[in-house]
Amino acid sequence: MSKHTSLRVGGPAEALALPESRAELREVLELCRKHEVPVRILGAGFNTLVPDAGLRAAVVRLHGLRKLARSDDGRVLAEAGASHSRVTRFCAKEGLAGLEFAVGIPGTVGGWLAMNAGIREREMRDVVECIEFLDPATGKCQEMRAEQLRFRYRALEVPADVVLLKACFHTEPSDPEEVRERMRSFLAERRETQPIDQLSCGSVFKNPPGDYAGRLIDAAGLKGSGVGGAEISTVHANFIINRGGATATDVLQLMDQARAKVLQRFQIELEPEVRVWGEEL
Repeated sequence: MSKHTSLRVGGPAEALALPESRAELREVLELCRKHEVPVRILGAGFNTLVPDAGLRAAVVRLHGLRKLARSDDGRVLAEAGASHSRVTRFCAKEGLAGLEFAVGIPGTVGGWLAMNAGIREREMRDVVECIEFLDPATGKCQEMRAEQLRFRYRALEVPADVVLLKACFHTEPSDPEEVRERMRSFLAERRETQPIDQLSCGSVFKNPPGDYAGRLIDAAGLKGSGVGGAEISTVHANFIINRGGATATDVLQLMDQARAKVLQRFQIELEPEVRVWGEEL
């Protein structure tokens, strides 16, 4: 899985499926259900840490489901496998405002939804009008409107085992160059404050109420600390980067060190934002 995750760490999965359509996705999920094989859904591999020993599960990557369209009333319709860069470029090209804040937030539409991705001022809950998902047990697609969705901090509560397929985002017509300029501003700020050009999984810990995980880790004197090939970024302490040759064990040990030091010094227990696969299988 090191070939399919943003940190470039992780051992083998039992199988990897790359469906190119909803029909193929249904077939894969039905096959796994029939043979009682656990399934993991993957987008671009951000916010995901796979153990070095690998997974006793089939990984289904949704990269093939990446259609983008503009609705008649100016909304953005995006399948779950569409990358963050394709969506934001599409909005700029079409002159659609509303998703500028998401430029540079890595991953796919499915990951954006599952993590309620965003920044301090705005997140997915503010722009999603509806989502479409597949229930593997029935093979049927269902839709949920914004008022039915339960977003919370860095999470979307949906029925267990469902697969996010598509989102409709609320956007408004705007001058394409103005949209591009706002995106350039957001991206410039992100480049100054986050190691977006280095191998990472995104933010490692959730921000505790009233504070920031990166500030706490930095104040605990851990910025730049490393284990093996993994290092707490000197740009932003809530990012762990792969300097080269890092393993999942290196990353997990560094996470444990950060949690222990912050707890010892500030009596605050950091909660991981990155999802460690395999722990519950």
